[in-house]
Amino acid sequence: MGTALAAAADAAGLDFSPAQKLLVVGVCALTAGAAHMALAVFNDGVRPFMLDFIHGRATRNATGAVSFGLSAGFVFGLGAPMALSTGVLNPWLLFLPTDVLGILAPRRWLAPLLGAAWGAVVVYGLGGANELAHGLPVDFLTAMRQMSTPILFLFALFPALAVTKQFGRLRGALTGAVTLGLVVLTMRVWPGVFAGAPAMAVGVMMLIGFAVAADVRTARASGTVAADGAGGVGVGVGVGSGAEDPMASLFSSGAARLRRHLPLFMALGAGVCALAQMKVFGGGEATSFLIAKGQYAEAAQVDFYRVFGFLPLIATTALASGAYGIAGFTLVYPIGYLLPNPFVAAAVGALVFALEVLALSSIGRALGRLPSVRDCSEHLRAAIGDALGLAILFGSLMAANAMGGGLGILICGGLYLLNEAMGRPVVRMAAAPAAVLAGGVALNGLYWLGLFTPVAGGPA
Repeated sequence: MGTALAAAADAAGLDFSPAQKLLVVGVCALTAGAAHMALAVFNDGVRPFMLDFIHGRATRNATGAVSFGLSAGFVFGLGAPMALSTGVLNPWLLFLPTDVLGILAPRRWLAPLLGAAWGAVVVYGLGGANELAHGLPVDFLTAMRQMSTPILFLFALFPALAVTKQFGRLRGALTGAVTLGLVVLTMRVWPGVFAGAPAMAVGVMMLIGFAVAADVRTARASGTVAADGAGGVGVGVGVGSGAEDPMASLFSSGAARLRRHLPLFMALGAGVCALAQMKVFGGGEATSFLIAKGQYAEAAQVDFYRVFGFLPLIATTALASGAYGIAGFTLVYPIGYLLPNPFVAAAVGALVFALEVLALSSIGRALGRLPSVRDCSEHLRAAIGDALGLAILFGSLMAANAMGGGLGILICGGLYLLNEAMGRPVVRMAAAPAAVLAGGVALNGLYWLGLFTPVAGGPA
């Protein structure tokens, strides 16, 4: 797998066609403009702060500082290393900086220009950085491709982890056993298929099945109580009092604000979906490696499952704040990978975003009636974070070993542990890849000083 990935990444490099460059620059300009208008940001952690900014309770500089603080580690510790090692762009590299630039821009016309400038830096600058790094005595970018195997295989476990967190050990063990069995079966019977794909499909279906069953049982129990005379008065008063729910009012206001700017969101959907279709962009860690290998159907499947983990979070924060996600519910990622050309992708992406924005209120109400389904998204996000956290750490140590043996592990592992001891100035998910980059620079410095000899054979 590592050799195939290396060949695919070498073939792709970071050499973009003129059309791809123009699209990246245009999408970055559009996303920065949307962030400036407080209509959409990519960072889910920033979106709740947008409500105070929209209502004038927080300044542009203060909101921009929050966005920078929550985003910088992911940009330089995860987004850039992933793009350099796979040859595939990602949302952390493109959209987190345009969040910051758009929010900080003092004038509306300046925000798209700053976003376009960042897009140009990415498409014109990363290729040179890639060539420079591959020409070093210690090629740490090739070594970082060691991350692919743990990321792809450990990611398949996230449904089992989510089931365990929400529904206990027995169902979690059952889901884990099914996952393992399907991975082994796929590797044996369908060697050309990404082994984790069927396992993730069945695991997510099991999680949703458990959640729906729990909500059905709760609804039946509530119906029994409502049929009881003691429960009827409370329900009747609650419904008939006419008191306005402040959260419902806030959600309604947020949905109306987003609908007023529907053409902008359709343009966003068109741009992001076309970018995904051009096969130079991946929506996640595992997806980037799959796209680098040319496994677009499997990449679509992986990103489709991630939607279930982030849809409730994006919907509720968008309704509460009046600021949507740059990629919406991220459905445009898997759809884009599978479409035949960027023109069809642009049309479909615009339609998908329009439907998402128009359906936000209905989705919010539906989530309110399905508490277990809503809660399973939180467990899915946590499980994805746990699985990828271990995979990225393990893969980074494999990369450190490939480029520097024991000394590489000492430097990169030591930097990771130092980051932990210092209270994580670099977020944990990004700390290990950042340590590999810093360790690669350090090993090259030691080589030039005559204190280090690269590992025989170099990275695989």
